[in-house]
Amino acid sequence: MSYAVKEIFYTLQGEGAQSGRAAVFCRFAGCNLWSGREADRASAICRFCDTDFADTSGPGGGKFASAADLAEAIEQRWPSESEPVLGQRFVVCTGGEPLLQLDSSLIDELHVRDFEVAVESNGTVQAPPGLDWICISPKAGAPLKQLSGDELKLVYPQPKLEPALLEALSFRHFFLQPMDGPERQANTEAALRYCLAHPRWRISLQMHKILGIA
Repeated sequence: MSYAVKEIFYTLQGEGAQSGRAAVFCRFAGCNLWSGREADRASAICRFCDTDFADTSGPGGGKFASAADLAEAIEQRWPSESEPVLGQRFVVCTGGEPLLQLDSSLIDELHVRDFEVAVESNGTVQAPPGLDWICISPKAGAPLKQLSGDELKLVYPQPKLEPALLEALSFRHFFLQPMDGPERQANTEAALRYCLAHPRWRISLQMHKILGIA
């Protein structure tokens, strides 16, 4: 199959259990919960997204005819001269909703190139086999089909999606991430209070925004 990608870039993971780790980010274009157009935000299932994924115009983005072509583009973003310092190659497949496009063929091609493959998904699409790290960020009003993984990261607060509703799912890590926007400080304080009262949950801050990196 072919792949539509918004951008490919090298940075540090800024969220969750892998925070601080060097990674290539492959941001797929398109999502099933919002078109990416501001005109459609008010009617979208997910209305708080802060990411531009609507086309293929970003750095390293484009349309790739095969899994091998896209894996090669991802590999080119990894600084090979720094590998002894950085250790295991790591790629984060994100979006938009990456599981609309990410498949076993691409995962296999990335494994051939010695990448550990992670995905950040809204959980509405079942993940293909072979992934090394699965991070699911559920959205209120959207059906949740991926019920297990390594990390559950709930943007908080979301009306009608309380953390307690998710605690029975099979994940190794449970994070609350304060919703960004004009109420970020209040949301951060609310997430802090919840984590203190419910120790199963840990707080996840968007470190890349604090550091001012991509």
